Amino acid sequence: MSILRCLLVAAVLVAPAGCAATPASPHAAPSAVRTRTPAGPAASPPAARPRAHGKGWTQDDIPQFGPAPAPERVVPAAAHGKVAYTLRVPTQQKVAFLTIDDGYLKHPEAPALLAAAHVPVTLFLTTDAIRDDPDYFRPLIDAGAVVEAHTISHPQLRGLPYTAQKHQICGSADQLATWYTRRPVLFRPPYGAKDDTTLRAANDCGMKAAFMWKETVDKGKVRYQGEHRVQPGDIILMHFRPAFVKDFLAALRAIKRAGLTPALLEDYVR
Repeated sequence: MSILRCLLVAAVLVAPAGCAATPASPHAAPSAVRTRTPAGPAASPPAARPRAHGKGWTQDDIPQFGPAPAPERVVPAAAHGKVAYTLRVPTQQKVAFLTIDDGYLKHPEAPALLAAAHVPVTLFLTTDAIRDDPDYFRPLIDAGAVVEAHTISHPQLRGLPYTAQKHQICGSADQLATWYTRRPVLFRPPYGAKDDTTLRAANDCGMKAAFMWKETVDKGKVRYQGEHRVQPGDIILMHFRPAFVKDFLAALRAIKRAGLTPALLEDYVR
């Protein structure tokens, strides 16, 4: 039937057309099916997003990590009126915790570097150290950093009377809450020096736990206690110093080499 239909159509037409479609004449009505033409910016492929970079680093220098596992709250809660003092988070999850102390030097590269790294960090800030420019730390908080307490003036607390220790801990937490709207719940004693009075004062100031560290980073070098490898649950300490970029990248590379992922310390506290 299809051959007969074609022959009948051909007989009617003045010019033979066969069964194939012919180009429409200039005056023919527009076809129902139109060729889509690009219109506006959406038609072009999106431009590649600029890769972050700064003085002494580029995006390629920053190790990439997958998502951290769902956290488990394993740091012991305060007991008998004293907070727990922890050197390593007691977890077997493949995570490590990066902490940055003090805040005396406001490194110009820190905000952009933290934003480009997309890793959680905890900042134990000394209020006298940051009083001259508390706004410097707001972009770091926007990038995911969480601010915790590290005293007012960075004294060695061990051996000080209860009232002096409580003043240093409570006073710093209150001031940080005024600047950043969130009151700290974690505490790190300066130099890691503490006694039972420290842990009692921290509890009375509303802290949930106090923390030491297992690795330190300075001048781009990671210093280990024991094994020369970051272990699950390890807490890494660095500072706001001139070598901030080198220290930050060295810490992340050490975590990456160990097959671990940065996680947020606060998420593991009961």
